[in-house]
Amino acid sequence: MGNYQTLYRKYRPQNFDEVVGQNHITDTLKNQISLGNPGHAYLFTGSRGTGKTTCSKIIAKAVNCLNVTDGNPCGVCKICRGIDEGSVLDVTEIDAASNNSVEDVRQLREEANFTPAQTKYRVYIIDETHMLSTAAFNALLKIMEEPPQHVIFILATTEVHKVPATILSRCQRFDFRRIPFNIISKRLMDIAQKENFDIDVQASDMIARLSEGGMRDALSLLEVCKSSVTENECIDIETVTKSAGLVMESCLFEIADAVIAQDIPTSMSMVQNMFDNAVDFEKICVQLISHYRCLMMSKSIKNPENFVLDFTANPEMTSKQAEKYTMSHILYCLSVLQGAVSAMNKTNNPRVELEMALIKMSQPQLDDSAKALCSRIEKLEQMLRNGVPANVVKQDKISDNNQKISNANEDIYKKDIENEKIQQSDGLNVVEDKNINNININNDVTQAVEFDKWPQVLEQLRHKNAALYGVLVSANAYIANNIVLIDCEDNFFLEMMRNNEITKQSIHDALVQATGQDYRIGPFKKDKYVLNTAPKIDPLDEIINSAIQNGVDITVEG
Repeated sequence: MGNYQTLYRKYRPQNFDEVVGQNHITDTLKNQISLGNPGHAYLFTGSRGTGKTTCSKIIAKAVNCLNVTDGNPCGVCKICRGIDEGSVLDVTEIDAASNNSVEDVRQLREEANFTPAQTKYRVYIIDETHMLSTAAFNALLKIMEEPPQHVIFILATTEVHKVPATILSRCQRFDFRRIPFNIISKRLMDIAQKENFDIDVQASDMIARLSEGGMRDALSLLEVCKSSVTENECIDIETVTKSAGLVMESCLFEIADAVIAQDIPTSMSMVQNMFDNAVDFEKICVQLISHYRCLMMSKSIKNPENFVLDFTANPEMTSKQAEKYTMSHILYCLSVLQGAVSAMNKTNNPRVELEMALIKMSQPQLDDSAKALCSRIEKLEQMLRNGVPANVVKQDKISDNNQKISNANEDIYKKDIENEKIQQSDGLNVVEDKNINNININNDVTQAVEFDKWPQVLEQLRHKNAALYGVLVSANAYIANNIVLIDCEDNFFLEMMRNNEITKQSIHDALVQATGQDYRIGPFKKDKYVLNTAPKIDPLDEIINSAIQNGVDITVEG
């Protein structure tokens, strides 16, 4: 057990020819070393696991190797072996994340002035260079301006934008690319064969996609998968999914189907199942972002698998599912998911963020943002293209529970109108329903006229009771005999007037502040006893109906 090496260390490239996916860099470095003209300072930048530190160590061996061949170190001479074992003190690897002070760099400068003891070049590999302090960068700059002939600096970083321009200008910069997933997958298959364990191609491809172009991440996940199966068991997609703390790709398709079907109970049931299985909700959100990105690319271009590194393993299923979505809805879902991932980093309950995101994605009408409105407009246009008559206003689907609540509210309202009176409370005079309806029946317009100060009342409510303002913002108000009569389409408003003292007090206070007078208040139905129990028409639908009534052609060309 003491001699065990992890896969990514055991299979770390020992020469430039073994480095995969970075030929544009390794060919240049081999030529420089073959000609005996290595640079005095290199800057390696790129995402994690792409070969920056590996190439740094290969350079350190190659410039000092006793038997260099075509720019590659031999790997067997005493210098190469000593560098690999860490016994050659002329090659120093510094972690700038923990050695980032000016004192650390000053010590490096003092050592660099001495000629190497065993090798031709002193090589300093500074990993995570961007973590150096400003003072440390300034100290490093002094020696990089006029370095000794026997010193080579190799700076490696994942955040090159944090490295000062004065340092960059003194280095030969090499940008390491993400390794193509097919190259990573092939490498994993080769290593599995050498290590005598089985992995199927789909699992290897999935690990490669999850690694996002980093070989080290791919080998680390492969090792976890290897540890989770028995000796003769093959690593498959399910093994990779469980080892990575993810859900199966089929689950992503099911969630996306539930979203487009507005099937919130199914979505919530799937979230509960994830919770029971201790799945990382942030990873699920990232998976969903990747899935909707695949839907977006499938809807945008031909052969998206040729352009997207992590494209789905089921392009046909993705294409069929993408047909169910409008592009605006896909973009809206991506926006919601991105927001959810960001919020998960700031909350102790990421499950709630995922649940909120799925509900918003299923019902864009809950969101008043421009992206949500665009999604709904495009959905309407698609309906028209598919032959739905322009004068049919299709209401958004609501769940059975919401329908039951709506029906219950209507029953309460009817009961209030027929049998009960609004009670006086806390000194607030609330007009009786009977008197209100008498005004309607008599059509006494001299008694009930529009209340011209209603906008000022709403403005007061907006600051004092935002929720109530949201309910009444589309309501109308009338006045008769010092009574302010509020005509609101929301059937729940009467229940609020009856049982919620804060509602009554808020309206009363807003009236006093806006008008300076103490009015009595009460609910009002301008259409007499005929109750308007139809669902509230969406503003978007109102625009369409208005256009139709005014003879505007809203037919969408296919």
